[in-house]
Amino acid sequence: MNHKKFWSGALLACMASLAAAQATPVGLWKTIDDASKQEKAVVRIADAAGVLSGRIEKLMDPARQEVVCDKCRGDDKDKPILGLVIVRNVKSMPSEPGLWDGGEILDPEDGKTYKVRLKPVDGGKKLEVRGYIGTPLLGRTQTWLRVE
Repeated sequence: MNHKKFWSGALLACMASLAAAQATPVGLWKTIDDASKQEKAVVRIADAAGVLSGRIEKLMDPARQEVVCDKCRGDDKDKPILGLVIVRNVKSMPSEPGLWDGGEILDPEDGKTYKVRLKPVDGGKKLEVRGYIGTPLLGRTQTWLRVE
C-alpha cells in the first residue's frame, strides 16, 4: 500500500469530519441583537439524543447579571436570565440537510416563545437563528457567531 495515499486519505477523512462537526448548531455562540447589532449573550447549544437545547452562559452587559425573566411565563417566570434555557426541542431536518427545526426559542426581553429554525452558515462559523410565528416567512433572523 502506498503510504502517501493512505495518509492523504486519512487527512481528508479527518478534515471532512471536522467540517461536518462545525456545520452543526452544537457549540458556544455569541448572540448579536438584530436591531442594535450589539453582542448580548453567549449561548451554549447542546445535543441530547438528537434534540438540541441552548442555555445562556454569559451576559455581555455587567449591569444585567442579576436580571430575572419577569415577563416569562410558567417555570421560567422570575428565573435569572443567566443560566436560562432559551432554545428547546430543536431537531435535524432529514428532508433539508443543514437545517434544524421543530423547537422553540424564548426571548427573555419580552417573555415570548417563538418557533425556531437554526442553520449553520459560513462553514459553521455563523448560525442563522430564525424565530417565527406560524410560518418561517413570518419572523426575524439573528446571526450568531461561533465562539467554540
